[in-house]
Amino acid sequence: MMILDDFLPRFTFRERHATTIAAPPGRILDCVLRYRAQEDPLIHTAIRLREAPARLLGRSYRPPLDLNDFTLLGRHGDRALAMGLVGAFWRADYGLLRITGPDAFRACARTDVCRLAMGFSVRPMADGRSTLLTETRVSCPSPSVLWRFAPYWYLIRPVSGLIRRRMLAALRQQAER
Repeated sequence: MMILDDFLPRFTFRERHATTIAAPPGRILDCVLRYRAQEDPLIHTAIRLREAPARLLGRSYRPPLDLNDFTLLGRHGDRALAMGLVGAFWRADYGLLRITGPDAFRACARTDVCRLAMGFSVRPMADGRSTLLTETRVSCPSPSVLWRFAPYWYLIRPVSGLIRRRMLAALRQQAER
């Protein structure tokens, strides 16, 4: 996914999902920017369960994680967009760092946190439909971060995949309306 290559060309982990949508590319990407995972009861529950330890221990009072926590890294017209997060995702509170924009995301040189970039690209099809592809990449900058993040990744990956598939289904419904 070309836009992700602009922000995270080298990565340690990757997850990809796609769907076909009967809508123009621009409308689909606009829907991505408006999407809120908390509107899906299953996703809301999964995120609340993930965040329960931090809340029970009094380490987090923030709203549940959602796409509005990501920093928009860039949009290539009606073709693609990318969002990013930086944090210690294995921690109960995600260990999120504030990233102010694409330059700050690229410049983050800390070796104790991961950089995560999530991209969406749309390819128009000859029949008027479009293929929406989402890819998530995570970069672990040091062996100690890889050692901490890898078990977390393998534990959450099935749920993450379910969340992505439900997100794509919701985006398809919204864009086709």
